[in-house]
Amino acid sequence: MTGFARVSGEADWGSWAWEAKSVNGRSLDVRVNLPSGFEALDRTIKQAASKLFARGNMQIGLRTDLTGGSESLSVNAEALNALVRAYETASSSPASDDGALATLMTIKGVVEAGSQSTRDVADEAAVEAMAKAGHDVLKELAEARRSEGAAMEALLSGYLDEMEQTTAQAASLAGDQPKLLKERLERQLAELEAEKSVDPDRMAAEVALSAAKADVREELDRLTAHIETGRGLLRDGGAIGRKLDFLAQEFNREANTLCSKSISLDLTNAGLTLKGLVDQFKEQAANVE
Repeated sequence: MTGFARVSGEADWGSWAWEAKSVNGRSLDVRVNLPSGFEALDRTIKQAASKLFARGNMQIGLRTDLTGGSESLSVNAEALNALVRAYETASSSPASDDGALATLMTIKGVVEAGSQSTRDVADEAAVEAMAKAGHDVLKELAEARRSEGAAMEALLSGYLDEMEQTTAQAASLAGDQPKLLKERLERQLAELEAEKSVDPDRMAAEVALSAAKADVREELDRLTAHIETGRGLLRDGGAIGRKLDFLAQEFNREANTLCSKSISLDLTNAGLTLKGLVDQFKEQAANVE
């Protein structure tokens, strides 16, 4: 299930913003991006996410903007000393005597300008404040996903209603199965009698077997039961994504069997319509937590 949330604020060291987004996933995969100094929040955020969500690929990140930080200079003493020694060896005079030291300090890497970093401000109070804000953005993400879930519930309920109507249509068409089967067997029997090669006992057995194979009442009953199960899952809510996935597989199995047992074109078309609805149901069920 997709969703996006953002929580931002300011502190004495600058501004910050948590962003969280999720896309569909069969399991829960949480990735956290943090600035230097706030690495301890990785485990905290992942644990909080596992309590709120059951499925989804999530990207959660903290961005910081340090303001008012003072610029500072740092001297790489090791590099400078090496340069001084090399100069004095080559010139046989102290570098400080003829101003060479000033020149050496302009070489890249000897003197570096720096500013305040996130590691400098990530004290216990700052980490605690960012942890609270991280929980807040997860709650907002959960709310965004719930809003999408409400729309998804209406969509899935609509598919179940259409499946119910198509199942009822199939049930009315299934009543013609015995008649159509009898007509087909009578035509076959007439052809066999023309050749005078009909065994009455064998024919009776074939008729009984074919009638049993063409009976779709069990498939229709199971489809009806699955529809009620789906409505119950949507009504109860919670983490039902995996259950809906499994239910979609059951729907598809019954629709396939219905098509394979069908004798009439109309019943076959009803079965194909069911399969199309099941595919749509399954596609949307993959978006549900």
